[in-house]
Parts: sequence; structure tokens; C-alpha cells
Amino acid sequence: MFTIGDFAAFGRVSARMLRHYDALGLLRPAVIDSASGYRYYSADQLKRLNRIIALKDLGFTLRQVQDIVDAKIGPEELRGMLRLRRAELEARLADDALRLDAVEARLRIIEKEGHMSTEDVVLKSVPAIRVAELSATAASYDGVDIGPVIQPLYAQVWERINAAGMQPAGPPVAYYEQAEGDAVVVHAAVTVGAAEQGGADLQVLDLPELSTAATIVHQGSMDQADESMQLLARWIDDGGYRSVGYAREVCLAFDPDNPDNWVHEFQIEVIRP
Repeated sequence: MFTIGDFAAFGRVSARMLRHYDALGLLRPAVIDSASGYRYYSADQLKRLNRIIALKDLGFTLRQVQDIVDAKIGPEELRGMLRLRRAELEARLADDALRLDAVEARLRIIEKEGHMSTEDVVLKSVPAIRVAELSATAASYDGVDIGPVIQPLYAQVWERINAAGMQPAGPPVAYYEQAEGDAVVVHAAVTVGAAEQGGADLQVLDLPELSTAATIVHQGSMDQADESMQLLARWIDDGGYRSVGYAREVCLAFDPDNPDNWVHEFQIEVIRP
């Protein structure tokens, strides 16, 4: 038997935490001396303590921890639960990192307010094109919602284009449509020849001409695209135009190893009120 201090040392926890676990019924002492009130623990209880600490550190509440350890789950099942929880936490960290990148990009825009030039915006017509595409719905037009939807879509589009023996006739084009509420329909498209036809697993359609489109070329990661989009918005507003729908995103250059080398052209139809 070990005193609470010795047991805490072996378990690498504080005596205060052991008292807390005792109060919750999560880890009670093996023996409590009736005369002195001292708590004593056995070495076998380290097994339960190990499970408690591992589950707590992975973000489970103490109530959830108690349910799990009381169920006497074996090591293999417990390891599977820990792997699943780790994956959830890693996904959450990845989402947080994306949001931090978005905040930093927004701060860069704020710092450049009043100093951004709209000279790079070009007004032109964009011809109709035939595309092969897949689509899915994202929760919003926010980059953190669009990215996890459009990236796997493009992987599937390229796979199905190759399987169908189609030959790309131009660059990839992403475009968007408003859905219910804040949601948007994301279209991941690739330009194909005019004679290509769709199938059950890949839609082929014609994107209409944009007779009057405000366009700007953006070089760099799409995480930094807000600056170019806001330049486009400033040009449209200053020129007395009104935009129609969302911008098309035409991928002119793509480097899988370095997003700084990406080049996109944003095209948005405009009209005069």
C-alpha cells in the first residue's frame, strides 16, 4: 500500500487531484485508515489512474471518463477510442490553424486599406466554355468552409476525367451558386473539348459567356485571395457597376509544392444599374 503522496508521485499526478477523483467516485482509495483518515492506494490502481489521465488529457469530461473506465474496456478497444479522439483533436487543430491564417490575411488587408491600387483590374468579355464538373454544398462562402469541399472534389474530377479518357482543353474553373441560407453550391470544373459528353458520374455542361466581366489575376495562395477580391470590389464600386453572382476562379498555374506559385484569375460579371 502507498500513502496518497507516494501514490501521486508514482502516478505523476498531484495529491489534490487524487482527492478530487475520490470525491467524484472516480478513483477511491483502496483503504482509508479509520483512526487517522489517511488514504492508501495499491499498485493495481495505477492501471485505472493511467486510463483516467489518458482519457482526460484527450479532452473527455470526467463523467465520460468514469463511464469508460467503469465499463472495464480492454486495452485494444481503449486504444481505438484514443486513436479516434486524437484524429478529432488533430482535425480541430487544423481548422484552428486555417482560421488563424485567415485572420492574418484579413489583418494584411486592413493594414493596406487606402493604399491598394485597382490598376490591375481588367474589363473584358469571357467566352463560353464546356466543362466537366462535380459539385457539392459548403456551409458558407468562407474559405475555411470552401477548402475542405473543393479540394476532394477536384481530386475526384481529375480521376473521373482520366477514367473517361477525356482530354482537358483548358484550365480548371471553380464557380459558386447561392444555396439555402448561407450555404453555397461549389462547382469544381475542368475545361474540356466542345464534343465531350457527360456520364453518370461526371456532369458536362456549358458555362455561359460573361459579356462584361471585371477580372483580376491573383498570384499566391488562395488563403490570401481576399486582398485581390477586395480590389475587384473597389474597382466595381468606383466604376459605378454592380456585380452579378459570385466570381469564377480560373486556375492558370498550380504548384502542389508551393502555393506561392499559384496563379488564379477571378472573373465576375458586372452590369451598370
